[in-house]
Amino acid sequence: MRILIVGGGYVGLYTALRLQRKLKPELGRGEVEIVVVSPDPYMTYQPFLPEAAAGSISPRHVVVPLRRVLADCRIVVGEVQTIDHSKRTVTLTTLATEETGGTEQLSYDELVLAPGSVSRTLPVPGLAEHGIGFKSVEEAIGLRNHVLEQLDIASSTRDPAIRDAALTFVFVGGGYAGVEALAELEDMARYASRYYHNVRREDMKWILVEATGRILPEVGEEMGRYTVTELRRRNIDVRLDTRLESCVDRIAVLSDGSRFPTRTVVWTAGVKPHPVLAATDLPLNARGRLRCTPYLTVDGVDHAWGAGDAAAVPDVSTDEPGKETAPNAQHAVRQAKTLGDNLARSLRGQPLQQYSHAYVGSVASLGLHKGVAHVYGRKLKGWPAWFMHRTYHLSRVPTFNRKARVLAEWTLAGLFKREIVSLGSLEHPRAEFELAAGGKPPQNPPGNPKGSS
Repeated sequence: MRILIVGGGYVGLYTALRLQRKLKPELGRGEVEIVVVSPDPYMTYQPFLPEAAAGSISPRHVVVPLRRVLADCRIVVGEVQTIDHSKRTVTLTTLATEETGGTEQLSYDELVLAPGSVSRTLPVPGLAEHGIGFKSVEEAIGLRNHVLEQLDIASSTRDPAIRDAALTFVFVGGGYAGVEALAELEDMARYASRYYHNVRREDMKWILVEATGRILPEVGEEMGRYTVTELRRRNIDVRLDTRLESCVDRIAVLSDGSRFPTRTVVWTAGVKPHPVLAATDLPLNARGRLRCTPYLTVDGVDHAWGAGDAAAVPDVSTDEPGKETAPNAQHAVRQAKTLGDNLARSLRGQPLQQYSHAYVGSVASLGLHKGVAHVYGRKLKGWPAWFMHRTYHLSRVPTFNRKARVLAEWTLAGLFKREIVSLGSLEHPRAEFELAAGGKPPQNPPGNPKGSS
């Protein structure tokens, strides 16, 4: 029997880990095979991306290698293109098939569909050309390099227009990703400015654009208001009930009429289900998410399971009809545990259990030694909330290896100064050699030999 898990994120990794433990006898006898298909050979612990961007954590410690953790599973690095559940087959591309331009098919007996989500973008003019995402470790490190390079640009020019655009940073989206990324990077840039003789922290403009009337809704209205006050105290321009209308020609135009020449527009305005869901014969809801039952089975379909961002799971912990669990990491990790247990029970003919949860709370970092938290009904702010944020996520990052490495880095960061080096050449590591060999340099923006955004 082959169990196919599509996706190597929270649900994919934790479900496979659970199945390794629950089905250990069957795996030992060769009766069950677990296959994990993921576009990357690692799982990214996304709550640590802001700290990776700020240099508090090394990028390699934000990811968990699937092959090391899932020793009893077969890992296939590839992208699923279509799923035909009626025939129990998926069509996928791998690094090998990309060489020939073909695809390959993989059959299965049980399907766990957990591809996660992708950035939800809007048809904003200029966004595709100039916007920067913040959902992967590559984007986080690229953004760090980019911000530090803007300080270099501002420091090395006498043109006030270029300098002003380089020192203006616009973040769109007031959720976890947007607020934490802005707060951590502003903290880092403010620290880095002391090493530039002609760049002061007051010269930088940091702007947060949110379409609704509040930010960080997960931590509650009171803590959301505190966050706005804290950010504005740091001279961060928080604009609520405001949208990004355009960023053509590197000019951010807001719905309130403001115009900001800028080289940095970071888009964190929500997520949407992975597009592979539309290429299946499985039932989807109006928002394109997989329609699931409280048992994490796909509604009306046998031998198919779903959880996480891509799944619409009924919230049985509330009396509110039609309410679904939120697409966040807290639910994904817990759902994966229930899904793994239920899949093992199903194979053994045992009754399934519903997924229900008790709200634990939410924590958010606002830079070094600053944060907000709403945990078990208690509201924290400042240093205690920041400490709670680090403690909570350290307890949740997978494997003892990663916990120890992250803790060691935090300890060293408390003893030594921040690293403020930009490695923008990582985006095009062969550029210099190609130029030396007489080849064509990569297509970069004018005047930007390192190739950053």
